[in-house]
Amino acid sequence: MKRFLGLFAVFFSVMAFSQQQGKLRKVAAVGFLNVENLWDTIRSADYIDGTKDSKSPVFHRSIPMDSIKFLEAEKYNGPWSDGALAGKKVVRFQSGSEEFTPNSAKNYNTKVYRAKLANEAKVISEMGAQYTKTAPAVVGLIEVENRQVIEDLIKEPALKKYDYGIIHYNSYDYRGIDVALIYQKRRFTPTNSLKKELKIFDGGRREYTRDILVVTGMLDNEKVAFFMNHWPSRRGGEAVSLPKRNAAATLLKQQMDSVRAADPATKLFAMGDFNDDPVSPSLKNYLKAQPGLKDLSDSTPYLNLMYPLYKKGVASLAYQDAPNLFDQIIVSKNLISDQVTKEYSVYKAEIFAPAYLVNKEGNYKGYPFRSWNGDQFTGGYSDHFPAFVILQKEP
Repeated sequence: MKRFLGLFAVFFSVMAFSQQQGKLRKVAAVGFLNVENLWDTIRSADYIDGTKDSKSPVFHRSIPMDSIKFLEAEKYNGPWSDGALAGKKVVRFQSGSEEFTPNSAKNYNTKVYRAKLANEAKVISEMGAQYTKTAPAVVGLIEVENRQVIEDLIKEPALKKYDYGIIHYNSYDYRGIDVALIYQKRRFTPTNSLKKELKIFDGGRREYTRDILVVTGMLDNEKVAFFMNHWPSRRGGEAVSLPKRNAAATLLKQQMDSVRAADPATKLFAMGDFNDDPVSPSLKNYLKAQPGLKDLSDSTPYLNLMYPLYKKGVASLAYQDAPNLFDQIIVSKNLISDQVTKEYSVYKAEIFAPAYLVNKEGNYKGYPFRSWNGDQFTGGYSDHFPAFVILQKEP
């Protein structure tokens, strides 16, 4: 088994843009974590009530399987999308739900679920804390089953005192996992949110995957926008699956360009598991995320903060026993400054890998300390290291 090269430091710093020393700063951390299959223990399905507004939490929600018989629903064999389901009431069964139950091979019971929640809450609470002395202002989440698991997560002792709010929409992902955003209510005020369905096809058949979550609002009184991503995997091979991620990149760029065109002052953060490296065609040619400051312009306004780290050989996960940096943060050029000003700019970005997140021995030494080894719960955290960016401005 190959070793996971480049992951021996506690923290991996990508870049620091301000060299001013001793100046008082107001700071904020923005980051994300792949929570590696955060499911509750109840076998469930999705219930879509197309008579409700598609932005309402009751339009598309997760329900226990034994509740289906009490709900009005029709048989449905058509395409799964919010538009196609308008006016209908239907049930969509999740392929992944049965795997995470007490009766499954995983024996996924309440004890394991509580341990999983505590682990993820610990990681989130410590992301960027060495700079901010507090938990992140905004955190993206990847691989959550439904809103309930997020509610349980933010009630964990490590997070409860920060009073996090939730932005989440159920997707039509074939496994039933979604992306979401949590935020400290005293720091961030959402003004709008929406999900953008990624419509991709394999052999002429629609492949249902995660949506891109778009959230705009005010972070410490500054206009910002967040774009949470979990792009299609490399299942079937990198080359074969690449067009799916190219499509995701195209959709993401459309959304970022749209927000930027509406208000060029808005500061943009695109982050998540892209299932591609910074040099992959999806990010380089379709999203046009630039590797360095000199490459930024009005026509190429997005900077990949993880590119320098990638060039140093650092990774955030191992895919098929090879190191990759799939977990990335991309920002708009108005977040870059060589001075500390009255508006937020990037101070530094990091892959967060404290010792407890790293396997210390065996074939997987140096890899992320994941939650599952097959059907066995390891007591670990995730198969990805999280990433965060530190913002700074004058107090």
